[in-house]
Amino acid sequence: MKAKKTVYYLSAKKCADEIIKKVGKDIMMGIPLALGKPNQLVNELYRRAKNDPGIRLKIMTAISLEKPTSTNELERRIIGPLVERIFGDFPDFEYLTDLRNKTLPPNFELIEFFNKSGSFLNNSHVQQNYMSTNYTHAPRDIFNLGLNVSGQLLAKKTINGRTMYSMSCNPDTPIEVGHEMREQKRNGIKNFIVGQVNTNLPFMHGDAVVPAENFDAIIDNPDYNFKLFSPPKTAVLTDDYMIGVHTSSLIKDGGTIQIGIGSLGDAIAASLQMRQDHNDVYNQVIDGFKIRENFGDVISQVGETDSFKEGLYGSSEMFVDGFMNLYKSGIIKRKVYDDASLQQLINDKKIQEDITPRTLTTLLENRVIDGNISEENFNFLQKFGIFKENLSYQENTIVNGRRSFSTDLSDEKNLENIISNCLGSKLKNGVIMHGSFFIGPQSFYDDLNNMSDDDRKLFNMTSVQYVNQLYRGEKLKTLQRKKARYINAGMFVNILGAVTSDGLEDGNVVSGVGGQYNFVSMAHALDDARGIMMIKSTRRKNGKVSSNIMYSYGHTTIPRHLRDIVVTEYGIADLRSKRDCDVIASLLNVTDSRFQEELLFKAKKSKKIRRNYEIPERFRNNYPEELEKRIAPFKEKGFFNPFPFGTDLTGEEIVLIGSLRTFKDNLACKKISLSKLAKTIIGVPAETKPYLERMQLDNPASLKEKMLQKVVVYSLLTGGRL
Repeated sequence: MKAKKTVYYLSAKKCADEIIKKVGKDIMMGIPLALGKPNQLVNELYRRAKNDPGIRLKIMTAISLEKPTSTNELERRIIGPLVERIFGDFPDFEYLTDLRNKTLPPNFELIEFFNKSGSFLNNSHVQQNYMSTNYTHAPRDIFNLGLNVSGQLLAKKTINGRTMYSMSCNPDTPIEVGHEMREQKRNGIKNFIVGQVNTNLPFMHGDAVVPAENFDAIIDNPDYNFKLFSPPKTAVLTDDYMIGVHTSSLIKDGGTIQIGIGSLGDAIAASLQMRQDHNDVYNQVIDGFKIRENFGDVISQVGETDSFKEGLYGSSEMFVDGFMNLYKSGIIKRKVYDDASLQQLINDKKIQEDITPRTLTTLLENRVIDGNISEENFNFLQKFGIFKENLSYQENTIVNGRRSFSTDLSDEKNLENIISNCLGSKLKNGVIMHGSFFIGPQSFYDDLNNMSDDDRKLFNMTSVQYVNQLYRGEKLKTLQRKKARYINAGMFVNILGAVTSDGLEDGNVVSGVGGQYNFVSMAHALDDARGIMMIKSTRRKNGKVSSNIMYSYGHTTIPRHLRDIVVTEYGIADLRSKRDCDVIASLLNVTDSRFQEELLFKAKKSKKIRRNYEIPERFRNNYPEELEKRIAPFKEKGFFNPFPFGTDLTGEEIVLIGSLRTFKDNLACKKISLSKLAKTIIGVPAETKPYLERMQLDNPASLKEKMLQKVVVYSLLTGGRL
């Protein structure tokens, strides 16, 4: 059967018409996680379902992005200008609006395998339709649900005179999904693959690049080039930084790293930058917090505190802006190559990036190439830059312009001629990172767009099947991922090492498993890898502080038999190969001291630790105020900035958000009442006026606005941020 040509559309409406014509009114649509969704097309199909009860529309995805919304007047005043400035013309998903308002039509279902963290805890539709699965299993699961439409955002670029498309931010599942859908089509199964161009999207190279023929339709309309969603940065606080510093000491030069988004990811990246650019200060921090004294054994076995020479390779499902900053700092720079034999020689330091005569003879000695160069050998040598680009292979002869050379390397004179005339200068087609999806601040997208093609090619965007597991190419992946440190965040850890990251014990889903289990299990499968779980020792709700290290918890994401390393702001607990009693002791050492004795009592009562065990004295001062005291001198010198990689917020907004959050906590735990506040605040101090102007409360026109002004003034004066 002759393949049909790709159809191009200016209109999402016309494309929707074609989808319904081709697959019918029972539509199961798969769209990528987070950024890569074709918003206008999704909205058009959703409208069709709302207006036509005969259409049954299901959407399977993860993390449906939405602009921040307000729940009260103060939030509206601070969020409104932010949304307009940061998110611009990003089109809201209409199904999310109806989901929030509980007005979804009965013929629509949203199925997500990863929810926007904590956003839908009380939403019955989301909770009931959540699908718990590993990221790597999402393609399988979506086909089991009856996938017949796939849609995603694309970048485009002319390469060698041909228009090519990049799956850019989300080749994660679409690579596998597209391959299977095209196979289904060849077997007579009706389906539809559509891409929507957005020229704001960086054109990423590697496995993300595909021809137009991979799609049944491409929507390409300049009016659809909406601003890319950029989640605002959250402040990196002291507990984040201390987790970042401890974690950074566990990473070896020449190794592999995976990190995620958010304040903890930023804390790790900033700590690694400090280790690289200010190594003397970094080691002062290590010693000032007694990290080497308390956890020197695990640091010497697992990590280092010196600056980076060989650098790191990134292998992470999520390509976050932290990686970009590590690249700029010269930390992410270790190149890997997609050939196991070559990678082995590089790992063994028998071959360097600079090509010399020894490069060719080493390949020959290790039987990577034959003594008589075959066409396959020639293509290998040219692909990786060992041979020059302008050479050609013709009937056992290497041709260089008007000169030609025999492929027989056993002839010493011929070998000398090949070395003199055919060798390149540096290895080619190495990459410093494999990633599967990205999202970040606008500055991150700008960095990617402003890069040269050669620099952007260093970041290979590929499928989650490649990044998140060892199957399908285990030998090469193992060689590339040497000394891997897979770093993820959890909510709770029980005293025996089981981690909870995705949901609550009543079954409500906070986020999802995503790729966390993939990376944890891979850390155990690779001989020199380690899995690191970052967990803040405490949480605060309604003014009450609770421990995130618990004796037990009724939901588990990572089972105790896959325990490895847990890092809190108070230190490092190495749990691998430990008896239960030793696991308990290690976790007690990094628990907030307000909760240590209670946990120890429960462990003794359950006979899981000896009755006369005592927590060592040096771990009994785990208090937040102690961390603040020790970090203060470094903050005074300009280190540990709350926004190490910048922020879209203004100075006034940073102060307002922090102050109002503290006020909200105090109000929840009844440390202040609105009636008392009204009597307490009289007048407007001069230092609060810029903040009141930002909130449009400098000239209140009603009793309500006067009360809101008092709230803001009180928050500023008592929040400790002015």
